[in-house]
Amino acid sequence: MQVEQLTCSIGAELTGVNLADAVHDDGLFAEIRAQLLKHRVLFLRDQDITRAEHVAFAQRFGELEDHPVVGSHPDYPGLVQVYKDPQSPVDRYENSWHTDATWREAPPMGCVLRCLECPPVGGDTMWANMVEAYKHLPNEVKAKIEGLRARHSIEATFGAAMPIEKRLAIKARYPDAEHPVVRTHPETGEQVLFVNSFTTHFTNFHTAERVRFGQDYTQGASELLRYLVSQAHIPEYQVRWRWKPNSIAIWDNRSTQHYAVMDYPPCHRKMERAGIIGEKTY
Repeated sequence: MQVEQLTCSIGAELTGVNLADAVHDDGLFAEIRAQLLKHRVLFLRDQDITRAEHVAFAQRFGELEDHPVVGSHPDYPGLVQVYKDPQSPVDRYENSWHTDATWREAPPMGCVLRCLECPPVGGDTMWANMVEAYKHLPNEVKAKIEGLRARHSIEATFGAAMPIEKRLAIKARYPDAEHPVVRTHPETGEQVLFVNSFTTHFTNFHTAERVRFGQDYTQGASELLRYLVSQAHIPEYQVRWRWKPNSIAIWDNRSTQHYAVMDYPPCHRKMERAGIIGEKTY
């Protein structure tokens, strides 16, 4: 297996390896996992594997999870079908910078995403290193956010386009989750800036140390959150991947954010993603 680093801060392409082999080869899988922790997102080309092999490889990291809004393949629970139809007004919308499913109490550990069909140009995906984003924050900002916690909501994101009954039902099923603004990576011990487009507000900002008068809460908290969320936009923390059929991306969802670029209508884009159940945040 050869490893080519793609940027100074995030991303590497693996060659000379077939992920189907890693399903049964413990040494190969251990090497891939080590590279994932080092580079945070791994890319592979020409992975002509079956859905069963896709699922089996992802399950080596842990059990898979379904998505309550995006459907899974009927024969492979946990293999989410991200099929974009340019004729659908809903599918014309893609996303913003985010970490997958932080609206869960235990967000995914990571994902394995395979491209089935993509446009000849456009439809790239970008990832950002949120360890670097935290590391380079000004010291006064680090001091300000130490100990802060924030809410993450599916109701305010996926649920926003739903009729009110469905929106309230999905909130009842998935109440807003609370996570630390700075998360500790459970395997590397690194500090990770852990707010994204699913984050709605801080839950413990309104204290005497941070707020002089009530007006400080609204302006101070919202402006700080907006500043923190914007750190994923910085190019120095990013890598950009151009898809081809049978390309695969594997990412550590605990230390990254990603953005699927919606610049390819009227073409179709069909992806299948296996999301791995993660752990609670600390």
